[in-house]
Amino acid sequence: MNQLRRDVFQAIADPTRRDIIDLLAGRSLNLNAIAENFNISRPAVSKHIRILVECGLVVIAEQGRERFCRADVRKLQEVNAWTERYRALWNEKLDALGDFLDQQ
Repeated sequence: MNQLRRDVFQAIADPTRRDIIDLLAGRSLNLNAIAENFNISRPAVSKHIRILVECGLVVIAEQGRERFCRADVRKLQEVNAWTERYRALWNEKLDALGDFLDQQ
């Protein structure tokens, strides 16, 4: 079966995955500790973690028999770079609107 290529935009499109990233920002947790924070099944949490790993937003480190997850938010720079282009466009448009309103 052909695996779909996942990207950071797909990862952050889901609110549960955004919450997982927030939860793991600055700390490592095992899968059970992550799952305790959500009202969804542990397999559903594992699926979200797998997508985040595929997108490079979560890294899993094995310590003995435990698997600890941590966020690697460097990939979010892609999102920032993409939105920055539109921020400049909107600032330009809002400045033009302000100029227009000042002339009225």
